[in-house]
Amino acid sequence: MIKAEELQSLQQGHRARLRKKFTDGQLADYEILELLLTYAIPRRDVRNLSRQLYKKYGSIHNLLSAPMESLMDNDGIKENTATFLKLINKLTQMEYKTVLDTNPIFHNFEKLENYCKSILSGKTIEEFHVFYLDSQFKLIEDELHSSGTIDWAAVYVREIVKRALDLGARSIVLLHNHPSAYTSFSTQDIQITQELESALNKLDIGLYDHLLLSGDVVYSARNLHLLDTKLR
Repeated sequence: MIKAEELQSLQQGHRARLRKKFTDGQLADYEILELLLTYAIPRRDVRNLSRQLYKKYGSIHNLLSAPMESLMDNDGIKENTATFLKLINKLTQMEYKTVLDTNPIFHNFEKLENYCKSILSGKTIEEFHVFYLDSQFKLIEDELHSSGTIDWAAVYVREIVKRALDLGARSIVLLHNHPSAYTSFSTQDIQITQELESALNKLDIGLYDHLLLSGDVVYSARNLHLLDTKLR
């Protein structure tokens, strides 16, 4: 039987190897999660827990974006650890948002994709967000427009148009999610995109893009040629 002192020494040695692999850029995603959990749960072997969480949520993005209640529903995750994980998610959101605040939104599409994932990954209901942009395509405001059900969220065209005018936005980006993985834009998604695009164009406000997060994929209506608006 392994003594407590020996077990602690083995854990410390394993964690030291994890840190070395991280420094060398050799950690797999589930190992990154394991290393992260060692700081929140310092006195436990979290190898099995990290694998279970990674298998359940499918990605680190999904895990960090999951609601507190979902995180705490896992054996071994208490309020302190769940708060720690949500704090990491909040910090990543802030970093991505800073990039979007200070650069044109198309300057680094990977950052934009990651920001979308940090907001919506792991959500079990549809949410509809609107990014309001200035004349240089920098982010003025990111607002949650509506929350709905597992397969629907309301979109109020007049409210979006009014808010764009109030903020002095020159263009906007729409964002919503499909909780079911790997489903592209629905017919209804395309219809509301075209309706909103038409309403905005009458006021010389562009609809730059409509982004959809499904699974770990961010689909772009612009890249799929679903928009008529030209860059202004």
